Amino acid sequence: MTGEEARRGRSPAFTAVLTLLGAFLLYLVIPNIGPAWRAARADGDPGVFTARSVSCVEHPGHESCSWMGEFRSTDGRIDRTRVALYGSDRDSLRPGMETKAVDVGRPNLVYGPGGSREWVFTALLFIAGLGILVFSYAGPVLRLFGGTAPRGTAMRTASHG
Repeated sequence: MTGEEARRGRSPAFTAVLTLLGAFLLYLVIPNIGPAWRAARADGDPGVFTARSVSCVEHPGHESCSWMGEFRSTDGRIDRTRVALYGSDRDSLRPGMETKAVDVGRPNLVYGPGGSREWVFTALLFIAGLGILVFSYAGPVLRLFGGTAPRGTAMRTASHG
């Protein structure tokens, strides 16, 4: 690396790609934070899910299935058709069978009364998106305000010629 390259730091194109990637991840995850949190706690309208059909997709080494059906809230305010029960598999229900469920506000999905762990993936995506942006901009922002950049983001001197 020449002295001029060391003074410039990271490539502007690389920083732009990281910025787009980090922003895209946050764009995907931020609208899902509330529903994922509610789903984790099974915080929503309780009711009954009635199974109608199962749909399965086979992946190498495993099968992923989901039961489709209707959901009706306990108080009768919510009556939805064509919803999937999160976490169901091929053998968990039969057509016409009813099970307790909770509607947390997702358009096509209801959850069992135990909630879900999808918040873990949502949190990981949020941390990844934010981490990419911090990695891209922490050093320059700290230098702008007179601080020092964290170790690993400081510019190298021209002595590495």
